[in-house]
Amino acid sequence: MAVRYPVVPNNITVHLGAPNENAKNITVPFTDYISNVAASELYPTWPNNALRANIYAIISFAMNRIYNEWYRSKGYNFDITSLPSYDQTYIENRSTYENINNIVNEIFNDYIVKGNQIQPYFTKYCDGRNTTCDGLSQWGSVSLANQGKSPLDILKYYYGNDISIFEDAPVGDSTMGYPGYEIGLGQAGNPVLAIQRDLRRIRRNYPAIPDITNTLGIYDEETENAVKKFQEIFSLPVTGIVDKATWYKIKYVYTSVKKLSDLYSEGLTKEEATFLYEDELNYGDTGIEVEYIHYYLDALAFLDNDIPRLPINGIYNDNSIAMVKAFQAKYNLPVTGNFTYSDWIVLKNAYDNILKSFPDGYEDYINELYPDYFLTRGMMGDDVLRLQRFLLKICRFDHSIPGVRVNGVFDELTEKSIKKLQRDYNFDINGIVGPLLWRKIVELSKRT
Repeated sequence: MAVRYPVVPNNITVHLGAPNENAKNITVPFTDYISNVAASELYPTWPNNALRANIYAIISFAMNRIYNEWYRSKGYNFDITSLPSYDQTYIENRSTYENINNIVNEIFNDYIVKGNQIQPYFTKYCDGRNTTCDGLSQWGSVSLANQGKSPLDILKYYYGNDISIFEDAPVGDSTMGYPGYEIGLGQAGNPVLAIQRDLRRIRRNYPAIPDITNTLGIYDEETENAVKKFQEIFSLPVTGIVDKATWYKIKYVYTSVKKLSDLYSEGLTKEEATFLYEDELNYGDTGIEVEYIHYYLDALAFLDNDIPRLPINGIYNDNSIAMVKAFQAKYNLPVTGNFTYSDWIVLKNAYDNILKSFPDGYEDYINELYPDYFLTRGMMGDDVLRLQRFLLKICRFDHSIPGVRVNGVFDELTEKSIKKLQRDYNFDINGIVGPLLWRKIVELSKRT
């Protein structure tokens, strides 16, 4: 499992005006943005500790907006505005100061957290002379620095003694925004886990939303029903599919009920930000994503002599590395043997191409191929029909299987039969058909 700590972005998109104002957006390096705001908000002659405390606050404020997708969840295509009445002062093309730039370059990937929360704290602040607020006073921080207070002491004075600095945060592109594709029945991964986590918390404020008991990150019938009710409550098309509009509405409501963009936030804990799926698979890793990759690599290797077809199981081992390296070389990817999200996109496309254009003479084999998503109760279609035909063949020699109706509907009887097979062959008993169970079912169906 991997904790999804906030990622400091390489760039930030600033709207040069009020949110609804017809103003241009500019995308600038994150460090340039912080230096610009600091130069606009602060005096370079202030004590170093005051400057540092304020720059920590500026960084955390911007990070909070980005991490919570505050504006993007409202339908805007930017991360933050340029106005202090909404966010922080940013002046396009303004000059900055060397001492401020030096501090920014040193601490740009450090941000403020509160208590056991991991999200960048919403560091509300004001100048302390013309305006006052519940957060940090910029001029007050100068007085505290002149008293010998450290940057952290200054921040604790305004935000509470449970404030700390999260240092050396990862830098790059966030992986927890909208994934770029619609999410529905049978799909799996961290985006599904994020949807399920958010809907469980939203349900406390909107109890009409059904509970989701699945913790595997698989989009099942429970998840679909919860999404449908959410869509109904918030006047979205009731499809049960998480498109971009539904994703960001879930994100907006989740941020709102937890007050993640508030001084008095409920907060996001390490446990809530821990996800099942790794961003990169290495030697010794196990889990659903390893099963997926092994299955797809084996299918490619069956038709492509450039990829060795080696014995594999549920562990990312030496054979996995050899097959991954051959796959990476074949598709002009960095040949590392470790499997990344970029590799996954290419592998999935390669597998999809197999399903669409299988060579003549392999019709029986393509009928046995896994359909590229998890099969769960409530699903319908040709892939469920294929599964049921395999199950029917198994039932003919194994009379302990509850049975099956070959109707293309993953119904209660189909689920009971799947659970019986999972129990008999040491799979997790969840009624969900993944790639390895699919392969076992195909294998069993060939017994005479």
